[in-house]
Parts: sequence; C-alpha cells; structure tokens
Amino acid sequence: MIFTQYYLDCLSQASYLIGDETTGRAVVVDPRRDVEEYLADAQEQGLTIEGVILTHFHADFVSGHLELARATGAWIGMGDAADPEFTAQPLQDGERIDLGEVVLEIMSTPGHTPESISVIVHEHPDDAVPHSVLTGDCLFIGDVGRPDLLASVGVSQEELAAMLHDSVQNKLMSLPDETKVFPAHGAGSACGKNLSTEKSSTIGNQRMMNYAAVPMPQEKFIALVTEGQPTAPAYFSHDARINKENRPVRDPGATVPALDEEALQQAVADGAIILDTRDPMDFAAGHLAGSINVGFSGRLAETAGMLLSPDQPFIIVADPGEEHASATRMMRIGFDNCVGHLPDVAGHLTEHPHRARRLSRLTASEMFTALENDQVQLVDVRNAGELDNGRVEGAHHIPLAQLTKRCAELDPARPVVLHCAGGYRSAAGASWLMSRGFTDVSDVLGGYGAIDLIAV
Repeated sequence: MIFTQYYLDCLSQASYLIGDETTGRAVVVDPRRDVEEYLADAQEQGLTIEGVILTHFHADFVSGHLELARATGAWIGMGDAADPEFTAQPLQDGERIDLGEVVLEIMSTPGHTPESISVIVHEHPDDAVPHSVLTGDCLFIGDVGRPDLLASVGVSQEELAAMLHDSVQNKLMSLPDETKVFPAHGAGSACGKNLSTEKSSTIGNQRMMNYAAVPMPQEKFIALVTEGQPTAPAYFSHDARINKENRPVRDPGATVPALDEEALQQAVADGAIILDTRDPMDFAAGHLAGSINVGFSGRLAETAGMLLSPDQPFIIVADPGEEHASATRMMRIGFDNCVGHLPDVAGHLTEHPHRARRLSRLTASEMFTALENDQVQLVDVRNAGELDNGRVEGAHHIPLAQLTKRCAELDPARPVVLHCAGGYRSAAGASWLMSRGFTDVSDVLGGYGAIDLIAV
C-alpha cells in the first residue's frame, strides 16, 4: 500500500493519497486546491487517481476535488447526507471501496457537520486491525471538531454536538486500539480549540489522552465541546458555501503579474487593497499607506481572511520570490482576486515618499509606560481560550476575527495599543486599524509572552 500524508503548516491542513501497489488504483482524500503535487506523486509511483473523497464540506479552505476530477476524470464521493451542486457519489455508512488489496470503508461520523464521514483504511481485506482511519474534522489529535460552525444555517451546535458524541464515543472508539488516526487538521486550526502538534496518533492513545474521547454522558460532552471555541474567521462561511458549489476550476497556469505605477494606481482607484506579506518589522519601518500587513512566515491566509473580504481585489507586496506563494496561499481559501504584485516596494517608497507610512511597535515596558496615559486604549486580540494564560487589567478584549465588526467600540481619536500572544496578529490588526483611519496605533513586540515577563 502507498499511503502519503500531505500537510500544509500555514493552514494546519492534511490531505491523503492512498494507493494499491498491485493494481495502481488510488484515491485522494480532502485535497487542497493546488493539486499538482498529488498528480506528480501519483505519476511517479505509477498510480491512477480514480476517486476523490471529501470527508465533509470544509470551511477553512477550498477543496481541490473539482480540480482533481478535471485533471484525472476521477469520481467525487461524499457522505450520503451531503447535497452538493456538483456531481458526487453518495457514500453510505459501511460502504467499501475496493482498490485491489487495499480496501476503504466508509463510516458515517456526523457532528462537526451533518454529512461528515471518516474513512477506514484496510491494507488487506481480511486484516483484523485496520491500518488507519482518516477522521476528517470529527476526531483530531487531542480534540474534536467544533460543532458550532453551522449555527447560522439552522443547525444548532447542541444538535451537532449530540451527533459528535455518538460519532466519537460509540463509533470511532469502537475501532481497535492499534488503529492509526489521521485527522484533517492539526495545531493552530480554528476548526477546534485544543489540537495537538502531532499529525497522527492511534485510537488507543486518543482513548486515554483526548478529553472528548473519555467516556462521559452526552450532556457533559456537549458542554465540554461547545465551550471556549475560538472565533471563526469571517471567510469560513464563504468557503463552506463555495465548497458545495460547482464553482469555476482553478487555472494551474495562473500568474501574478508585476504592476507598474499606472496599473498600481488604477487598481487602488478601483478598490484594491494592498496586502503586504513582508515581516512585520520590515512593514513597520516603511509601507504604502493603506496597506494591511499579514506576514508570510505565519498563518497568512487564515489571518488575512479575518480582515479582508473574499470578493475584494488585492495587490501583493512581498519579499522577492514570495509573490506567487503569497497569492497561492490566498487562493487556497478562495481569495482569487489578486490583481498583481508591486515588485520593488522600497524603490517605490523612495520615489513616492508621500505614500510612505510607519507602524509603531512598542516593547512591553513601553506599553506599560504608554498606559499611564488614561486615554490609551489597550486591545487584546487573542482568542477567548488564550485569556486563561493571563491578561492585562483593563484591556479591551476583541479577538482579531471580530475586529472588523467591532472596531466601532474603539475611539479613533484616542491612541490604540494592540497585543496578541506573540506579536503576529497584533501587527495585522494594527495595520488594519491604520488602513481604516486610526492615526495613533501601536502593537506590542512579543505579545503577552513579553508582557507577562515584565509583569512578573
């Protein structure tokens, strides 16, 4: 058997290629939208991708099922509770997909979403213990999928949490302890609240170590899994919707053109936002007025998706060589309106100094000095669960994912200082506030980690 896990650190997203070496038949589970790597690996290993399985309608990225189907002619399969606009095979609980010696077995595991399934992988048809189970967003390492993302479309989080209880405790935990667990996400994903940095585990390990896999009454389970979930980025509803649609297929040959002065000014006049993916320190030293900074080295797409709208055209400013990769990361979450990139921002700012702006970044000590002025508004942009690590007295808590909707709670005429856990999200939030007309904005270097050291 050929079994390959593909993991995107920037989205904490995992997909899988499973192939039978005797027949050359293969299936890809939960592919991302840039599918070239699956195609190259399948060709290199003599595999034919015959099917694409989606464990559910993903909300945090745009799935690559349509791209793979176009490239290979593969069928698309989803749980039989799904109702997509594209052609898909309904996969029923207990259904087996024969690739040769390798057999895939479908297990209906609703809870994160109503149509969620898991895929049990049997290396040989008569093996007493399955090789593994691909659990999608039902069971993570150390956590389970959040049940609240569909509350806005008429399915309550309590109803889904009850389904999740049965899926995790009665179905997945019925598998042998030796069965390996491969989820669709890892640490950092907003699809759960306590995901491990480990990318795989076993049913036995999760039975002992995962708080949600410990036997408990349904009522207690519902209370545990619905409490303390991070604010979902605004783009999640967009991605969940377009993953159901028969949307346009991505062009693998698409490029990110360099913009000259005329094209730049025209794009800005037409409403394009400048997304600067350089390091926050470089951005702070000098950037184009109105730019939003989300550094390439962090969770670029997810963070930008909290601050930008999917239908908004944008211009990339990036370090040399990262322009295309920045646009690709945005494309993975369905932000397809990249107009182009500005090839030499330093030269541009030298030539047009009136367009240059700086962002104030304070040390933790400087932050405490600034707070001696009672006009300063301190904003904590961490998620609710992070507040358990401590907080600054008097800080106004607005998670970054809520900043665009709650910025009216802040007075633009007064100084604003933002902090997060380490400085990445606060830099993004500060740049967004500046782009909205706030004139005295700073963020804290090192975030709460640095603040806590000073406070102690």
